[in-house]
Amino acid sequence: MWMRKMGMLLCCFLLVFIVACSGNGGGTANEPEPGNVSTDAGSEDTNTEKEAAVEEEEATGTPEMDFDMGGRTLKWVSWYDESVKEDNPDSIEVKKNLDALMEKHNFKIEYVVVDFGEYQDKVTASLVAGEPLGDIIRVARPWMIPTLVKQDLFHPVDEYTKNEKVFIQQYTNEYSQFEGRGYGFRSGINGASSGIFYNRTLMNQLGMKSLQEYVNEDNWNWNTFIQVAKEANKDSNNDGKLDIWGLATASILVQAMAANEANLVDGDKQNLDDPKTLEVLNFMSTLATESVARPTEGGDWTEPGQFFRQGNTLMVASSDYEMENFTKDMPDYDIGFLPFPKGPSATGYHSHNTIPNYLTIPSAIENPDQIVYIYEKMSDIESMYDYPKQSRFETLFSNEDDLNNARVAGESIKVIDTIDGYPSMPYYEFGGEILEGVSVSTVVEKYKEPFQAAIDEVWKK
Repeated sequence: MWMRKMGMLLCCFLLVFIVACSGNGGGTANEPEPGNVSTDAGSEDTNTEKEAAVEEEEATGTPEMDFDMGGRTLKWVSWYDESVKEDNPDSIEVKKNLDALMEKHNFKIEYVVVDFGEYQDKVTASLVAGEPLGDIIRVARPWMIPTLVKQDLFHPVDEYTKNEKVFIQQYTNEYSQFEGRGYGFRSGINGASSGIFYNRTLMNQLGMKSLQEYVNEDNWNWNTFIQVAKEANKDSNNDGKLDIWGLATASILVQAMAANEANLVDGDKQNLDDPKTLEVLNFMSTLATESVARPTEGGDWTEPGQFFRQGNTLMVASSDYEMENFTKDMPDYDIGFLPFPKGPSATGYHSHNTIPNYLTIPSAIENPDQIVYIYEKMSDIESMYDYPKQSRFETLFSNEDDLNNARVAGESIKVIDTIDGYPSMPYYEFGGEILEGVSVSTVVEKYKEPFQAAIDEVWKK
């Protein structure tokens, strides 16, 4: 790879040299003046060098830097302990890199944990006061964009995060993007894989087609999802009431939005009447009006999981980390995992995230390039694993199909803007009316204005 790039670069230099020589040769009236030839060639030369440098950085990382931090202690602030645990071969290599960096660049590192319930207020207050809690601070997007970024309280970092081997580009260039700059960085994994857990034991007892076959056939979509849920709805004792259900809850708006590549907000505008959003709302309406899902018994957000644990509900929407709990709580059942079914406008399977978070460097902190460099170099290892989260997935999933489904589901994560980013958004009321069977057109027309008002409140229109 390096030799090929160097060869291309030498060819460019040779071409520039030939053009410059021919421009100096006595020529015709149509030839550019020598001065112009020289300027153009220099510009082309510079652009070629810049492009080559960017490609090289993306492939091999930031060139080695030589600096002394004078014994400085870098404080890394989060709502959980982010110290390197050395609990697998990769993390052991990261710790070795960090130790070498601390010795070379003369610094120490301190991990500061702040309780999540107090986190946003404490971090915000420290930033506004010009005395940030740390040099590296984990922040959730809704807490900083647009309000804090507008106050120039963070360094943009996108010029330091070109190394695609380390940095997840989506976090810098999309999730933390504001007015053309990226303010956050993150390595490792995109986030949790969200999808559908299903009770394989119950599926077999009901004599149903294997749900994995729908995925294998590339036919796992909203139509087949509804078909499967209806098929599992049974009155097993003929008393006139369902006692086996196909789906634990119809309250899956966020998952469906991600699965159809839709969003409730587009920039600083409400997005309720977007065609993709309307497809989602009509899907939700079908779940409600055709009694596809198990009705609520007045429980809280944990109710769907409780229903699923009873062993009489086929499917529940959740995320990969729940596998451990389901396996523990349901030892007599074989539990499987599928991606969330594709929406009609989707190009693939997607997981969801309503509050993406990443690391940031406060603007009051000096030398952000050095700090991001340290993070890059400590994280830049030759992993022994074939893909991110392999060790975790191999612990969670004993079935190869389930593992592969979780892997696929986590490869693309769509951020869905909800009440997490817009506190005044009547999100639950909006979704509640859809699930009560109120027509989609009526609900959309009713809530467009209050949704926009909640967005304007954040963006200070």
